[in-house]
Amino acid sequence: MTVSAIEFIGVEKRFPPRGETGEVLAARDVNFSVAPGEVVSIIGPSGCGKSTLLNMGSGLAKPSAGVVKVAGQVVEGPNDHVSFMLQKDLLMPWRTIAENIEFGLELRGVKSADRTAVSAKLLKQCHLDGFGAHYPHQLSGGMRQRAALARTLAVDPLVLLMDEPFSALDAQTKMILQQDLAKTVAAEGKTVLLITHDLAEAVALSDRILVMSERPGTIVEQIKVDIPDRNNPMARRTRDEVGGYVSRLMALLKLDANTEVH
Repeated sequence: MTVSAIEFIGVEKRFPPRGETGEVLAARDVNFSVAPGEVVSIIGPSGCGKSTLLNMGSGLAKPSAGVVKVAGQVVEGPNDHVSFMLQKDLLMPWRTIAENIEFGLELRGVKSADRTAVSAKLLKQCHLDGFGAHYPHQLSGGMRQRAALARTLAVDPLVLLMDEPFSALDAQTKMILQQDLAKTVAAEGKTVLLITHDLAEAVALSDRILVMSERPGTIVEQIKVDIPDRNNPMARRTRDEVGGYVSRLMALLKLDANTEVH
């Protein structure tokens, strides 16, 4: 039997009272698994616990109940199998782009020559050739996110946890980076768990989409995206079936033309 890349079993997360605010139950009875090499998106209302799930998957937070497993092992804290990419690139301004990409490897004690080889490969792979010696402030937003993706891939994770990584970008840049991500994930067999508020993005990139309820968040629907070209999201976006999936997701989220989306 194939071991899941990441698995949530009966997961619940409570946050203790703060000031006049009582205890918050952020997520409850969350159960799902992601197979090796699968791309799964999570969508749901703001505040439903999506980011909390990724925090628990990365080991940055612990479940109040239940367990999270990565590669069959219970997550007790940050581990080498997982990398986390956020909406903000969080590049260190005092380090060059190459040095930023190499940072995780440096923490793991990888030799300088080996780190350089990895960053050189990823600079080329992420279309940043010639920018390794630049600093973050010298790059556009899209290029900075490419660098953040390269840094995420540098440690060769089993699972990529991605929290709205492209939401701050313009539409054209976002689609280009989605294309790059899809091709890289397919080529390297990576597993991705992605949070997005962009329903078309979820359809374009995913094998499956998990829909969460309002807080306390739980999985209310799992939708398999049965459209060709998962490794080519630009091509997938042109398929007639995409509109049907987006409409179904809107219905599950109780969205209509008059809904203000955040």
